[in-house]
Parts: sequence; structure tokens; C-alpha cells
Amino acid sequence: MEQKTSHSDDAQRWQPSYHFTAPHGWMNDPCGLGHDPATGLYHLSFQWNPKGNDWGNMSWGHAVSNDLLYWDVYPEPCLQPTTEYDQCGVFTGCFRPNAVDGVPNALTVIYTSVKRLPIHYTLPYVPGSESVSLATSHDQGLTWQRLDCNPVIPRSPPNVKVTGWRDPFVGVWQFMQEQPEAFPSSDLCGLISGGIAGQTPTAFVYSIHPHDLRQWKYLGPLVDVGLNFQPSRWSGDLGVNWEVVNWLPITDDEDVTRLFILMGAEGGRLPDKSRKKTPRAQLWMSIKPCSSTQPRSTTDALASYAFSGVFDHGCAYAANSFWDPVTGQQIVYCWITEDDLPDDLRHKQGWSSMLSIPRVVKLITLRHVKQARRSELSAITSIEAQEESQETFTIRTLGVVPDPRLKALRSKTSSMHIEHLPLSTLDSCISPPKAHFSLTTSEWEIDTEFSVSDRCGRVGIEIRHGLAHHHKPAHADRPCRTLLYWEPASETSCIQRPIPHDSRINHEPETAPHTLFTFETPSGEQKEETLQIHAFWDKSVLEVFVNERTVISTRIYLQPDQASQCELRFFAEGETNHDDPPAMLLQADSWDGLGLDKPDRVSLIEQLRMRNNSTRE
Repeated sequence: MEQKTSHSDDAQRWQPSYHFTAPHGWMNDPCGLGHDPATGLYHLSFQWNPKGNDWGNMSWGHAVSNDLLYWDVYPEPCLQPTTEYDQCGVFTGCFRPNAVDGVPNALTVIYTSVKRLPIHYTLPYVPGSESVSLATSHDQGLTWQRLDCNPVIPRSPPNVKVTGWRDPFVGVWQFMQEQPEAFPSSDLCGLISGGIAGQTPTAFVYSIHPHDLRQWKYLGPLVDVGLNFQPSRWSGDLGVNWEVVNWLPITDDEDVTRLFILMGAEGGRLPDKSRKKTPRAQLWMSIKPCSSTQPRSTTDALASYAFSGVFDHGCAYAANSFWDPVTGQQIVYCWITEDDLPDDLRHKQGWSSMLSIPRVVKLITLRHVKQARRSELSAITSIEAQEESQETFTIRTLGVVPDPRLKALRSKTSSMHIEHLPLSTLDSCISPPKAHFSLTTSEWEIDTEFSVSDRCGRVGIEIRHGLAHHHKPAHADRPCRTLLYWEPASETSCIQRPIPHDSRINHEPETAPHTLFTFETPSGEQKEETLQIHAFWDKSVLEVFVNERTVISTRIYLQPDQASQCELRFFAEGETNHDDPPAMLLQADSWDGLGLDKPDRVSLIEQLRMRNNSTRE
């Protein structure tokens, strides 16, 4: 029997429980996401190196689920770099629950086929290095066959010097029908991510034949925002090249629609103090279609910039999405990176990275807004502010929330609840004795709500790690703790990570601009919204959602004695007047022991095999 080593211990203590990971080896972008109405199953593919724990040999892994929670993962890739046109990699793409040849119940994936490396936005681009290819499945995803006509788009647009050209995404855009160059009656648009060298990051827009996914017509660049466009701290640096651009038309409850894109921005300018290895960010943008009545050429942008923000302020990247017909919502998955871990420790794990929990994006509409906590509304470039009167506004922005189906993870957990507690500083001897939760696992969720006074300096949650060992003197001056807090004066949300046990591990703080809005009530009073912090912890990954519009994902690498138990304490710092605290904890709920038991059923993959065997017989 092979003796267990510290390598397997590392893998066990940092490998998540309810986040998606590959069977082994390196993984990155989610791709090929979608729902098959014929089987009722969700499909998820992912960039995977099944032969090693570093980037390379890029293939598509594949998994199926009926609830987005428990995934049956195929042990082998569904697509590997085996042909002349994709010999260097099967890169990111998308999924369509319909075939290209009219065969009912067939599935199609559209992917980037790569025949030449290296490819990077800092290197001169060689046209033809990347192409767009298709593969179909006629057995509900068990096997996939490339089309004989591949690649369906052999190269980037002629006469355009690109910085990148990859990651096809297909969506519905009514604006396509107004374009004279588009296919008649088609509202299908294809976006291929990249940039125009020396000019702008962008996505290249194509019209797609409504009944034949093999036919694409190039229309032009989506937007032209210039290089390193950074409207403000609220929007981030839009970089010089985009990856995995997604198209999201989103409508709110009042039937108002805004057009959004998600994009991974490369080449952004990072602060000098940042230790991030790669200058990239996961952003979003709202766009406005340009008039189709004016003459235009294929070098003119089809849309213009409206407003933009950061989709995730932490380590999440390569966000990819699909429209879920079951819930009528747009579902997003991100790649949660391993950039904060040195390579030798990552190699010892035997696996790298994971996918985020599923997220739902929506259009947030806030009415009768008077002001933000400190900033002028006009300075917050991640919102659209429409004047209602001389003193109030309607605010719209992109909202991001955990998929409600994640509540099923709580089925066998222990839950705790507290409410209406005045808060004081962490070290105060008068801190309420019940203002904490004691947790026994490293898989938990917490959902909190605070009211924050104008005297508050900082408010949030302290996570004390290794609760059973806090009495040791070594921990007295170096407590192992993570802080999740909001600082009103700077309008900043922060995750302050613990001092790492290995100095090569990056545990620098993660920050995000965030404000609270004040509304005018029907009676004429002014009332500020509450601060809401919703967090998911899973072994080494933490995802934090603040007021449904600010998200930070990060990695925290603890030693076994630090991860075994923890205590969550709630605190507020600031001046207290006449027993009036700087903040009040209105309510807090926690669920300890989140996780998934393997379903007591035949695997979905085996069910598909039996169904196909029965059909053939």
C-alpha cells in the first residue's frame, strides 16, 4: 500500500467540499455551460489539463447535473487537442442545446481551436493561430464529434490587427436584426473576445444564421473604449485585451432592460503594492447600441460605453454564463484561481483551482435615492443615475447574488441565529456575550445585516481560526483571524486575511469600493439602507457578497489546527453616545457543515448510457 504523504494532507485540507473541482490536475475557465431540455440536465465543461498540474495540453472536461449542486464528472476529457487545427489546445467556448444539421435533441459546443502557441496580448498576434470550431453530440453529451467543415471561422477579421481573438459566446440580441450586413431575421450574435492593437480592448461581433451555427458574418467591434480606460475606482481598469466576453440583456421586475457584458480584462494597471502575478480583472459593462440608420463600416463600433463595474474584486476570473430556462435567470460561474499559492505547494496538492459557486446576475433598481454615504452620485461610475426630481434619483446597476438553490447545502447543517445586538469593538470587555457563533467545520455560510450610524469607523465580522488553540501563548500576539468589514469613511469593503504560515503565500488584504445609499421615504424622511454581508467559506475559498452588488472572492490557506474550528464575532468601532452604539447587528444566521452527500442513485452519466443503449435496441 502506498504510504500517505503530506501532499495528500495538503490536498485534503485545501480542496473544497461544495465548490466544483476537476478530478485531478490543472483547471481554469468554465465553458460549455447550458441546459438540455431533452434530458433536463445541466452541462458544464471546463478547461482542464488531465496530464499535469500546470497549464498545458488544454482540453475540455465535462460534467452533468440536475440541480447545479452535485455534478457527475466524466473521468476523461470530452474534447482534446487531436486535430491539426486544435493541436495546441481546445480553448474556451460555449454550449447551444441545438444542432447544426437539424437532428433533433442534438447538442453543439462552439470552441476556440488553437494550432499555434504562444498567444498573449503582449506578443505580436499571428492570424490563424486561433479559429472557431464546432462539435456536436447525438447521445446527450456522452460523446462529441467535430464537424468535418471545421474550423467554421479560420482566423481573426481581415485588415484588423488584433491582440487576441478567442472564447466564442453566442447570445440573442434584437439589435442584430437591424444590421444590413446581418443574416435576415436573425437575432443571434456571436462575440469573440480580444482587442485591437494600439486602440482598444473589445469583442468582435458576428451575426449567426438562425438555423445553422456554422454560418457567421463579421459585423465589427462591439465597443471602442481606448486603452486602459479607468472611469474611477468604482469601475476598474478596462485593460488592453478582453477574454471570455459574455452577452447579458437583463430585465428588472418593472420590465426595464439594460444590456451588459462580462469580460476578463487583461493588461490593467495594478497598484505598485499589489503582489498579484497577473494584471487582470473580472469586470462588467453596460452598453448602448449605436444607431443602425447611420452609415458605418466594419471598423465602427456597434455600441458605446454607458457605465461599468467590477464583477469580482478578488481572485475570480473568466466568468462564463448561460440562460437557465428552468429559473428564467442568467447563471454565472467563475474560475477561482490559485495565484496566491507558490507553485511548489500547488504542485503538492495534485489539483489546481476550482469554480465559484453559481451566481445569479440581475438588474438592481433603487428608487428615490437621495445620496451615497460619502461620494457624490455622479462620481460613482458603476451606476446609472436618472433624476426623478431635483433631489432624488433612480439608481440602476448590475446585481450579483448566490444562486438560491445553494440553500440545499444547509440540509444537514447546524444553524444559529441572533438579532438586535448593539456592537462594540473587538477588544471591548462590554461586548455582548452572545455576539458570536462557534463553528466546528471549515464549510459554512453566514448571512448578516447591520444598521450603521454616521459615527461608525468600521463594522463587520471577525473569524477567529483554530478556536481550540487560542489559549496558547503563541497565538496571543499573532491571532490567526480573518476580518470581513466595511469602512464608511473610505466607502471600502475589505477582507483582511490572516498572517500566512508560509511567507511565500500571499494573504494581502482584498478590497472593494462599496457605499450605502440613503432613500427618501413617502413621508419625506431620509433612511439609509442596511449593510448586508453574505459569505460562503469552503476549506480554502471565501466568497463574500455585500448588498447584492459587491463581490470579493479570495483564498485563505490555513494549517490543519487553524481550520478545525472557528468563532465568528461581530464588531463595530466608533464613538458611542449615551448607549447609542456605532452599529447594530439587526440579524445574523449561520449554517455550519455545508456540504453535499453523494446522491443515492445511479450516476447521471450511467443513466445517459442506459437511455442511449435502450434507444439503440
